[in-house]
Amino acid sequence: MNSTMPQISAQDRFTDAVVRNFILVLFGFTINSINGVFVFIFFRSSVFYNDPRYILYIHLVINDMLMVFFSVTLSVMAYVWPKVPLPFCVILLTIASTTHKNTPLTLAGMAVERYIAICKPLHHHQICTVRRTYILISLIWGVGVIPGLADLIVTVIVRPLSIFTTGTVCSTTAVYNTPYHEELNKVTHGLYASVVWVILVFTYCRVMIAARRATDKFSAKKAQSTILLHGAQLLLCMLSYITPVLDKIYLQIVTEQQKKILFFLNYLLTNIVPRLLTPLIYGVRDKHFSNHIKGLFSCKLPIAKVESTKQ
Repeated sequence: MNSTMPQISAQDRFTDAVVRNFILVLFGFTINSINGVFVFIFFRSSVFYNDPRYILYIHLVINDMLMVFFSVTLSVMAYVWPKVPLPFCVILLTIASTTHKNTPLTLAGMAVERYIAICKPLHHHQICTVRRTYILISLIWGVGVIPGLADLIVTVIVRPLSIFTTGTVCSTTAVYNTPYHEELNKVTHGLYASVVWVILVFTYCRVMIAARRATDKFSAKKAQSTILLHGAQLLLCMLSYITPVLDKIYLQIVTEQQKKILFFLNYLLTNIVPRLLTPLIYGVRDKHFSNHIKGLFSCKLPIAKVESTKQ
């Protein structure tokens, strides 16, 4: 009886791993397929890539596609490739970390753009130009990559360089297991959360007030609905910043379903599901995108040509 127990336990772990990875791959493929349609439509018409609002939107979509791809890849690799070369693993972790940080920063930038468009419409075209939008995107990537580079620098300083010639399970715990890593994460996570929340709370309140005062009640109601959905997406994204606290709470609850709860709440709900909401919030509800989607699936995709203006 005792000799059969490890075999049953191993089989249960294998089945659980297969189910988890199947769910992740299915979600990842579905999300990236949907987002891929919007990327295809975006680059087919200059109506979109000459508008700062749509440029920020498609940046969010592409960033989320990268985040989902690398996140799912890392999860699957943890089971099928136990000895990943460390330099390759560091590259994957840095990209995954950067794209994860980029999402709330991009949402903050989109909120500011909507605030200017609704609250200061006369100055919108002077402030929100295509050139400045690309500068903002560059700054977002520059700020987003800082935590990943900081992890790498601390690792190089604290641990011997020979570690980069070894193979390891590709996870942040295995690679960046230094005395400073946890404290560094707390500082960066807290800073990101504080800055983004301050920007969004301010802009959302101002936009909601402006929408209520609008004479076009239909547009005002649509704007309020978009803002609420935007806030729900951001809330889900920001939950990932408190997962270390949730982990400590869950670890005190010893149950057979503990790993499944952690997988659902700390990964699917806070990392994957928000990326599914992005096209629904901005793409499907947008008049221009919805018209192009109808044209695409009816094989009559309209291609609008607009002369670009120097900005």
